[in-house]
Amino acid sequence: MSRICELTGKGRQVGCNVSHANNKTKRVFLPNLQNVTLMSEALERSFKFRVSTQGLRSVEHNGGLDNWLLKAADSKLSARALKVKRELKKKQAA
Repeated sequence: MSRICELTGKGRQVGCNVSHANNKTKRVFLPNLQNVTLMSEALERSFKFRVSTQGLRSVEHNGGLDNWLLKAADSKLSARALKVKRELKKKQAA
């Protein structure tokens, strides 16, 4: 399973460990991913996502899962999140 947030698209970053002697060695920074269940108020269902903790705070700050998905760019969302976004748009149109 890849280490990418399903809602924000945040993934791993590459950098360097720097010693006191200024020796540099490659390292990887991984996002803090958590398995969470988020509730959609419009669809009246819950969905399981693998989300970074920063992404989870952002979703809650922006008014919940529904508002986040409708505002988010499709390129950053996972396939499951895109499916939920399409269901939301269909529900709004009806």
